Amino acid sequence: MELVIKGPLARYIAARAREEGVDVEELLARLVAEQLDENARVKFYFELHQERLSEAEELERGGDLVQAGEKLWGAVCSLLSAIAKLRGWRHFSHRDYCDIVERLVAELGEPELSREFASAERLHANYYHASLRPESFKVHRDAVLKLMKRLRDLLAKEGFSA
Repeated sequence: MELVIKGPLARYIAARAREEGVDVEELLARLVAEQLDENARVKFYFELHQERLSEAEELERGGDLVQAGEKLWGAVCSLLSAIAKLRGWRHFSHRDYCDIVERLVAELGEPELSREFASAERLHANYYHASLRPESFKVHRDAVLKLMKRLRDLLAKEGFSA
């Protein structure tokens, strides 16, 4: 399904997303999530994760590594939002995602999470700068895939099942 929004509503949504430092899809996802109860919200974030991961794989197969990297970033953020929602933590900005990762590093004693998250941030930065070569993209992608597996495992340990 494709949704087209025009006129003042589109301008307002785009301006609000810029103000908050997120893309339009992320802003709209957050607005929808606010209308859901806690369990539905965690499931919604997990479904967003799955969709973004699938889109990333498709974009990578098509050779669009810039867009694929941004979808991987979104897939990570969706998982972090699901975990944060379960724990009652903020999860609305890039800064919040950094804080979530650092809290998890301290709690779990797994500093690799920080390094893997840095790869997700690098893919996100590449969306704006398009400076990664395919070999570098793959290294960062692999680190991000490891991070996502750890985060999915953590969700499962906390009782979430897809």
